[in-house]
Amino acid sequence: MNQLEMKKIAAQAALQFVKPEMIVGVGSGSTVNCFIEALGSMKDEIKGAVAASKNSEELLKKHGIEVFSANDVASLDIYVDGADEINPQKMMIKGGGAALTREKIVAALAKNFICIVDSSKQVDVLGSTFPLPIEVIPMARSQVARKLVALGGAPEYREGVVTDNGNIILDVHNFEILNPVEMEKELNNIAGVVTNGVFALRPADTVIVGTPDGAKII
Repeated sequence: MNQLEMKKIAAQAALQFVKPEMIVGVGSGSTVNCFIEALGSMKDEIKGAVAASKNSEELLKKHGIEVFSANDVASLDIYVDGADEINPQKMMIKGGGAALTREKIVAALAKNFICIVDSSKQVDVLGSTFPLPIEVIPMARSQVARKLVALGGAPEYREGVVTDNGNIILDVHNFEILNPVEMEKELNNIAGVVTNGVFALRPADTVIVGTPDGAKII
């Protein structure tokens, strides 16, 4: 079974958490695209969705699902999103698609953060396989990069990428993130950082892993 098939298994399993009349929080990325495709089958049962990226917003509308602004809702029952890495404590690295800031905003609204992944995304230590994305105000790029080097990281400017918020992304290699909560706080305190891709202060509540043997819910 290939990776896409496992993503589809996880995405399909997430539908069991979608109830009639819900406004569903939706993240971004390839696994979430599978979820949006599946959610289209329930478009007449739900009120709509709040999207964490412009790409997801467009795909939701394509499937006939009404899109609400995050400012339109006080809370969300569920938020469904993927991850670039996830550890046993359900903490994640996200931001491979450069939507990390909006993903954190929508995740903060949710009572149940459901992370859907294929089994390749599971790691013991964050930073093991994936560089840490950081969204940065453009004028602070060099300053932030110097701070990251001082912390032991190797930042790389993601060429040609502008976030939905008009900012840039630095991908930081060589970070072994042994204390994700403290790392998230420390990086967010660097002047010029909008947010970083460690999702530890608001980890997932539910993890659905797509495997060749079906969906595994943690």
